[in-house]
Order: sequence, then structure tokens, then C-alpha cells
Amino acid sequence: MKHFLGIDVGASKTHALLADETGRCIGLGRAGGGNYQGVGYDGLTRVLLESFTEALAAAGIERASIAGAGFGVAGYDFPSDHEPHMQSIAHLGLTCPIAIENDGANGLYAGATRGIGVNVTAGSSNNCRGRGPDGRTARIVGNGAMFGEFGGGHEIVIRALQMVNYAWIKRGPQTALTGAMLAATGATGEMDLMEGLSNERYQLTAAFAKVVFQLAMEGDAVAQDVLRWAGEELGWLAVAGIRQLGMENEEVEVVQSGSVFEGGEIIAEPMRRLILQYAPRARILQLDAPPVVGAVVMGMTAAGFDGYAVRDRMIQTARELMK
Repeated sequence: MKHFLGIDVGASKTHALLADETGRCIGLGRAGGGNYQGVGYDGLTRVLLESFTEALAAAGIERASIAGAGFGVAGYDFPSDHEPHMQSIAHLGLTCPIAIENDGANGLYAGATRGIGVNVTAGSSNNCRGRGPDGRTARIVGNGAMFGEFGGGHEIVIRALQMVNYAWIKRGPQTALTGAMLAATGATGEMDLMEGLSNERYQLTAAFAKVVFQLAMEGDAVAQDVLRWAGEELGWLAVAGIRQLGMENEEVEVVQSGSVFEGGEIIAEPMRRLILQYAPRARILQLDAPPVVGAVVMGMTAAGFDGYAVRDRMIQTARELMK
């Protein structure tokens, strides 16, 4: 029987999944984050080996039976990234066809009908990848605020900090975000907070985005505005991808994937509203499958196998393994 491998490499975690040709998932492996921009190529190689070795042992198969492998990798952004990433993958000792894309493609292949449409990922940061029925692809830079791409956890926290500063300098209204940031950093006041962040004595990570959601749910108007802004920015990422595919007037599927969307309608609604202004027939879907399933589909496609025919079973059995 043929087997297929998918590895989803994120900034904070990595999943490796093995499935057979019937769509039954038989092996799962886990490791830490593998974006080379944070851990280097040695770190990427390490998490690939760790997750793959665990999945292979759990499946109880030989690597020679793997007929295709797909890799969706955070940090795989440009053509110049291809060769060093393939060198890391070579350590797995695979002899099958291999496909590699940015991890933003995982949600697309796992969630959209036959992988057609756009996927907007919002986790620690953000990304967008798309594919049209004619084979055209769509993308953003995927490197965050420097390129005007917002909506992930890091960008939400930066925006919240800006609003705390505006409150301090009397440019904007007061907000419960101020007290929350002081508590999170241990700063003694706004001046100490700004000085400590400027001098890197204090740090605010993407995890603080959860506090922004909490305060917004509790009624803080500034926190609500931050999430409305983030939702609209994520909507613009989708619109950009839709325009690149020329699908503004079609029933294009937009997949929402990543931990930020666990916040619910407070961020999904402004995103949906903006998308529908520019693509009124769009269908917005929240990913309900493990993204690593998309990487397996990628590997199946590389081997000339129709992964979409067995994707539903892969999703079901992958969920069972992840319990």
C-alpha cells in the first residue's frame, strides 16, 4: 500500500502526518517551531527529523513505502529559499516526489474545495496564499508590518500598544489595555512601560493578543476598535489574493485559518464585511481541519494521486490521532 507524508512547519510548532492511500492517517509526530528565520536551518532540520521520526515510528512503516511528501513551511517565502530548504528536507532520506510551499498553502489545501480559492492565516503573524482554477497562484509578502500586512497576533499587539501610547499622550481615549500591559510587563507606569519597551527591558509577545480579545469581549471600546481594524486588514489580504486570481465576481472560497480566528465573530465579521464589498459572491469558511492534512494533500498531488478524493477521511482520522 502507498503512504503519503505531510509536514506542517510553523513558527511555534510542527506536525508530521502519515496517511495511506485510503485516507487513513496512521502516524503523527510533533516538534517545536521550525521557521528558519527564528531557528536557522539547523533548527529547521531538527524539527523535521524529530516530527518525521515520531510519525514514522507511530505508523510502523518503512520510509520506502512513502510515495509522495508535501511540506508547508513557515519562512519559505522566495525562490532563493528553495535550495536550503530542500537541503534540510534531504536529511529525511526520502526518495519520493516532494512538494514544498509556504505554510499558508496548508489551510488552502485542507479547507477549500479542491484547493481552489484563498487561505488567510492569522496566528502569531499573518499570511495569504491562493490558487485559481486555471492554475494561477496568489500570495502576499508574508513578512508582516514592514510590508503593510497586518492582522496576526504580533500586529494586534503592536496596534494595542499604539493605542495605549495614544491614551498616555492624550491623543486617544483611555483604555483598559493600559493596565493590562502594565500587569503583563511589570512596568510601574506608562513612562516606564514605554522606556522599557524601547530599551527591550520589557517585551510583549503575540500571546498578549488573547488579552486584547478578552478586554474587547468585556466591552473596552479601544480593544474592540483594535480587533475591528485587524479583521479589516485580514479582509484586505483576502481581497488582494482574490484580485490576483481574477475571481472577484465568482463564488471564490476564502478559508480562515489560525489561532486568531478562535476569537470568533469579533474579528471574523469585519473581515467578512470587507471581503463582500469587493467580492460579493465569496464564501467565507473557517478551517475545521488540521492544517497538516493540507500538506499531505500536497504530497499526494506531487505523486499524481488525487488527495481530495480521500481528504474527508484524512481529516476525520487526523483529528482522532491529535486527541
